[in-house]
Amino acid sequence: MALLTLLAAALGLIGGAAAWALVHLIGLLTNLALFHRFEWSTPDLAEVTRGPWLVVAAVLGGVCVSLIAQWSPQVRGHGIPEAMEAVLTNQSRISPRTALAKPVSAAVAIGTGGPFGAEGPIIVTGGALGSLIGQVVPTSPSERKILLACGAAAGMSATFGSPLAAVILAIELLLFEMSSRAFVPLVVASSLAAGVHHWVFDEGPLFDVPPHDYAGLDKLPFYALLGLACGILAVVVNRGLFMFEAGFRRLPVNPFWHPPIGALGFSLVGLVAPRALGVGYGVISDVLQSRLAVGTIAVLCVAKLLAWWVA
Repeated sequence: MALLTLLAAALGLIGGAAAWALVHLIGLLTNLALFHRFEWSTPDLAEVTRGPWLVVAAVLGGVCVSLIAQWSPQVRGHGIPEAMEAVLTNQSRISPRTALAKPVSAAVAIGTGGPFGAEGPIIVTGGALGSLIGQVVPTSPSERKILLACGAAAGMSATFGSPLAAVILAIELLLFEMSSRAFVPLVVASSLAAGVHHWVFDEGPLFDVPPHDYAGLDKLPFYALLGLACGILAVVVNRGLFMFEAGFRRLPVNPFWHPPIGALGFSLVGLVAPRALGVGYGVISDVLQSRLAVGTIAVLCVAKLLAWWVA
């Protein structure tokens, strides 16, 4: 228990540093590819110039991702399912090559306009770091699973500044259990990573939720309807994603060209709605702060969904 907690503390710091590196690498590549300037901060894609270069940059990014996938096929996928697969089928072992290739390929894809979030890559990266430590230090498969989850939680906590949510996510998606033996290291890793977030990003949580009053019990039915609507939407989104993935597999081309073709598709969507590209965290913040009209939000939702499906 003491060793696990000590390793979890180290993972909190290392995972926090990895999250910082990934966020800044995404910012750098986005600025270089789409704005032709050298800056580390993540820009607002509403300001990107719409034109042929947006399409060219996206397609070139897709080619780079395919080249990385030739070296490490594990970079293909959404991130979180791959971490779950490592837990369930590979005794929580993730290779060093995956630990390096996944964040780099994600940074290239997002930096050239890909409509993806950083959460999947940082979960794989943090989880891979935890897995690697568990392979270097003599540990059992169950202990290695805890370290993998600690690394994933640390990455999430350091990226979003939300340690409690990171712990819950790791328990639900990677541990599949609730025990003090796993919970204490998770809390330690996530808390230290949150400290890294506040130190290196010099701010609170990534999403600043404005103060709001308690709605009252009479509003609970509306929240139930909202939950039902979100559940139905999630089913539609997933089925649409599986449909597009099946369509890509039926294309009469080498799988190497799937990322460039997807990049062509989402970049064309970006010509119409550029804020649908990239991680989209700025859009989420604007929605939370009520800065966008309902019509604008609806257009961005449809555009983001289409871009994500074809990507």
